[in-house]
Amino acid sequence: MLGNHMSRLAAVLVLACTFMPPRTARADIAAKPEPAIAISGQPKYHPGFKHLDYVNPDALKGGALRLARVGTFDSLNPFVLKSTPAPGLSLVYQTLMASTADEPFSEYGLIAKSIEVAPDKSWVVFTLRKNARWNDGTPITSADVVWTFNTLMKDGAPWFRVYYAAVKSVVAEGPERVKFTFKTKNNHELPLIVGQMPVLPEHAWKGKDFATTTTMMPLGSGPYKVKSVKYGRRIVYQRVKNWWAKDLPIVKGMYNFNTISFDIYNDATVMLQGLFAGEYDLHEENIAKNWYTAYDKPAVKKGYIVKKLIPNHMPQGMQAFIFNIRRPMFRNRLVREALNYTFDFAWSNKQFAYGSYKRTTSYFENSVFASSGVPRGQELKILEKFKNQLPPELFTKPFTLPTTPGTGYGVRGNLLTAAKLLKKAGWKIGPSGLLEKDGKPFKFQFLIYQAAFERWIEPMINNMRRLGIKATIRLVDPAQYQKQMDDFDFDMTEGGFGESLSPGNEQRSYWGSAFADVRGSNNLIGIKNPVVDKLVDMIIHAPDRKALIVRTRALDRVLLWNYYVIPNWYLDAFRVAYWNKFGQPKTAPEYAGNVTGTAIDTWWYDPQKAATIPRKFLQAQ
Repeated sequence: MLGNHMSRLAAVLVLACTFMPPRTARADIAAKPEPAIAISGQPKYHPGFKHLDYVNPDALKGGALRLARVGTFDSLNPFVLKSTPAPGLSLVYQTLMASTADEPFSEYGLIAKSIEVAPDKSWVVFTLRKNARWNDGTPITSADVVWTFNTLMKDGAPWFRVYYAAVKSVVAEGPERVKFTFKTKNNHELPLIVGQMPVLPEHAWKGKDFATTTTMMPLGSGPYKVKSVKYGRRIVYQRVKNWWAKDLPIVKGMYNFNTISFDIYNDATVMLQGLFAGEYDLHEENIAKNWYTAYDKPAVKKGYIVKKLIPNHMPQGMQAFIFNIRRPMFRNRLVREALNYTFDFAWSNKQFAYGSYKRTTSYFENSVFASSGVPRGQELKILEKFKNQLPPELFTKPFTLPTTPGTGYGVRGNLLTAAKLLKKAGWKIGPSGLLEKDGKPFKFQFLIYQAAFERWIEPMINNMRRLGIKATIRLVDPAQYQKQMDDFDFDMTEGGFGESLSPGNEQRSYWGSAFADVRGSNNLIGIKNPVVDKLVDMIIHAPDRKALIVRTRALDRVLLWNYYVIPNWYLDAFRVAYWNKFGQPKTAPEYAGNVTGTAIDTWWYDPQKAATIPRKFLQAQ
């Protein structure tokens, strides 16, 4: 998706936290060490498994994978908020446990060889592998885990304090044993959340200021180390040949390239031309127009570049034009509803995306958690508890978005509806010809960092002008955009709220009142809604899968009816183009978040395929 604000999460290495119902636990059964944990039933892979099903355990090691990004970077520390981290730093670090891409949610020991969870989920203990090493040969110890947690809570990006807020203490009970004690009981997700915590080397940071040091060459325990860096231009990672974890079943057949590099471009159009010139190897296309018009190239026609649409089974979340309701003009729900009538999706989809997108109608799109129809059964019982605090329509009408015939001439009726809603909210045409309220004109700015969105926004701006609203677009570079997002310094923007296979604690950072004023949090909208807070808490403490689905649908419905965003669109597939010189496993992971991550993890360089590509097509090789 374009403009996904959740890219910050990927940059700081922690996977989107998920929640699934727990294995049945009896209070009279003591915790015991397990090599893996699944929060739904049992792990797919039993003790003694050899490798994951979606890898080739005999994959060749060698060659290079060259990737590209639009933007910039000025930091090698992805854990602080003060800078823009380089892409790919997740290759350097490892977590206590590792999840798989072919299960809804399981974790297997990585740095930790086992996990023990209290029956009431009040604590979790990890036992580290004796052979776990930093890439300088120093053993990884429980002291490193304790230091990492305390450092991230004190000096890390604000969202770490969100994710780990329920951790009461972290104590080293021996060189390889560390215990996390929680403030609450029966939060089934917390053991998994701390299992996903990256572990950092205390000795490498001794005498250095973690909060401000951003250019120190990182020391990690992962399969790659930084080989070279040109800030804002290029970073190259070198495979660690004697990596301590290379024979673990959870990573067997993975991380096969000798080097992985990221080249940085200032412009998406120029970057795409770089693919055709052989300057990099793999491109995930986010612009529909490009997919249909820009790939008419000799290398594509001859099959040297593979152009492929790969089905996507992942939840799509909510991509949208986002209101900052901290701004006075967007605080009224009627105003936000009115502006939804200015977006002619059907026409824009035809004009700019060849009709390829589907309209997003849920914050949990493309998943079982998406609400539909009117609330019934248990969902209705939950929502009735808050009936006096919710829009009456929520109980009587299915939520629908404004529609048009897609001809470009069908928006007039929608604008009449919008005008009535604005009038009801107290706005009227003033002497200047603009809508005014309390003597202040209705004007605001769309803040974006991708020029591709301008063509989607400009028709909306024209429709708003017909209502008496003055809206403008401001295009900034990615670094400036990120800073303004961190500071909530925007009126409207384009962004996204990514969702996992099962929602959990991350919902607090998206919608929770406690994070509306926390700089750098993902509550971009600025929501302070007590009903939303209560529903999020219910989701986090859902006792089983059925309850989780019902409670999440209730939250979805409340978010939708408050019109916090103007929903965009989604595509349930990845558009990918790559030079045909790579081997791929026969089985693809069902829950791959993106093709780039799959390529980094499981693909390998195939010299025989590469030899069939004429040199003239690979100028930059």
